[in-house]
Amino acid sequence: MNKNKIKILPSNLANKIAAGEVVQRPASVVKELIENSIDAGAKNIEVFIKRAGKSLIQVVDDGVGMSEEDAVLCIQRHATSKISDYKDLEAINTFGFRGEALSSIAAVSLFELKTRREDDELGTLIKNDEASEIFKEKGSFPQGTSISVKNLFHNTPARRNFMKSNATELKHIIETFKKSAIPHPGISFKLFIEDDIEFDFPAGTIEDRMMQVFADNIFDAVVEVKEITDFLGLTGYIAKPTYLKKSKGEQYLYINKRFVVNKSVNHAVFSAYEHLLEKGDYPFFVLFLSLDPSRVDVNIHPSKLEVKFEDEKDIYVFVNSVIKKSIGLFDLTPAMSFDKDRNDRDKLKFENRKTERNDFDDRPGFLSRPSPPKREKRESIFSEDEIDMLFGSMDKEIKAAAPAGEVTHPFEEKNKEVYHTPSDEPGTGGKPDSPFLVSLHNKYILTQIKSGLMIIDQHVAHERILYEKALKSLETNLPFAQQLLFSQTIRLDPADFELVKEIEPYLTRLGFELKFFSKNTLVIDGVPPDVKVGTEVDTLLDILDEYRKNQREKKLETRDNLAASFACKAAIKAGDRLSHDEMRLLVDQLFATSMPYVCPHGRPIVIKIPLEEFDKRFGRT
Repeated sequence: MNKNKIKILPSNLANKIAAGEVVQRPASVVKELIENSIDAGAKNIEVFIKRAGKSLIQVVDDGVGMSEEDAVLCIQRHATSKISDYKDLEAINTFGFRGEALSSIAAVSLFELKTRREDDELGTLIKNDEASEIFKEKGSFPQGTSISVKNLFHNTPARRNFMKSNATELKHIIETFKKSAIPHPGISFKLFIEDDIEFDFPAGTIEDRMMQVFADNIFDAVVEVKEITDFLGLTGYIAKPTYLKKSKGEQYLYINKRFVVNKSVNHAVFSAYEHLLEKGDYPFFVLFLSLDPSRVDVNIHPSKLEVKFEDEKDIYVFVNSVIKKSIGLFDLTPAMSFDKDRNDRDKLKFENRKTERNDFDDRPGFLSRPSPPKREKRESIFSEDEIDMLFGSMDKEIKAAAPAGEVTHPFEEKNKEVYHTPSDEPGTGGKPDSPFLVSLHNKYILTQIKSGLMIIDQHVAHERILYEKALKSLETNLPFAQQLLFSQTIRLDPADFELVKEIEPYLTRLGFELKFFSKNTLVIDGVPPDVKVGTEVDTLLDILDEYRKNQREKKLETRDNLAASFACKAAIKAGDRLSHDEMRLLVDQLFATSMPYVCPHGRPIVIKIPLEEFDKRFGRT
């Protein structure tokens, strides 16, 4: 006779199993108890830790407290005051809502709760013993709630054995404490370790809390983020590019003040730094994303660290664009200076500064006026038509991407001071009031700015312009091809032929017109207008080589890879001679891009040498 094998587990065993999902380590207890205190409206929260939470975790608050009936119910499974029906799950405004935390904690520890409401004469004490028996008493307690958790995992030795060293567990507790304190600057937080106060964060502003948690000079290293719309809001702070770290643990993302981990939002932040990030770099950030609770699901994991968005793509685009805009307010032009090292040798140093919106003080001071008279005729690397095609479409793109409101152009006379240069200065056209603008070895463009001298790498400057233009073409899918008078036929090796077929849709968006024939033969009928006449075949082959290199070394996604590869190979080269007008066009269009400081490969485009550095070198200081 078969005996039934399925049976209902005893409640105490079921509670211990369920506790494993919510209470993973002492830091999990700290997180759940602090969140309960915040939900209770506490203005002061104190956390006491002994032996890294293994012997004691105590959280004391001055919140609303609980009645006797609520105190008894709160340690029962699925007992909660936060929700009452399924509809409440669709718009959660509290940190707790499942009714699992206290019952799970009580199931694996010696648990003691003291609580009193403001109008109650006596409070209530609830505690258990090692046999999990519950005791209830009345007593005189301060308003609020105090919960003590002793001998964590005393009745689940396997889980206790898996806990790490005291140093490791304490590190997690401190990190949890800080994560909880950051988004609630209006609440006072204190952390006591072995009866000594470790952290004391008085209530104040978010700026106060940032300095309390991180450092007094934190604002020297970060840029403020602030964008509020009717549907979404993003505020907080991100690291200046000069303060990027090699650590992944310095990212703090909060959704409606709840600390979460979300790969999509993190990627949106990382990609906004574009080519400023080298391999292994991670930007520090503290970001607060606010949105309608009904548009985000926090009920997908017991720890509530993961969330799902109703429209993840829209969130990604919003975060990415806001972070890009915030970084754009920071002048990334390195300022060169030389400091003495310990051995009295010159040591090169680079510094950056923040700029205000539309602040062009430290950009070239060109004036809006007719071009200087032409010198003796020479063959330009750009024809007039090519110059128009090279830069003509940028105006529309820039206007489409420009912020609302009037933006003063950096080269307009009303925004600049006039610089006078001698009439015999190279590259000035022999005219007073012409801008200081000369070519150095046909590689670098030198121009005077308010703070000193700016040096621009002509190749990477053109590369940045073409990169943004290529991205725009790939996004809008409105290609413009320059038809070739005579089609170019090339025979590729099988690997290159397959690669061209694979990325052909993207090449078409850029402006290439290609036909595929047997035996790995390719015919080029049209090319983007930025490709120089006579270099069509070589440019395409160079793009393929660069594409493979980026794919292998940087693992860029197809669109970004192709735009970067095209920009690199179609740009003017070091050694190409530019006329004064061409240099002016190049610099003009460079500072109309979204990121005029680094090329798509991360190389600097411009550097500045302050006037003070010249004064120092010439003994004027």
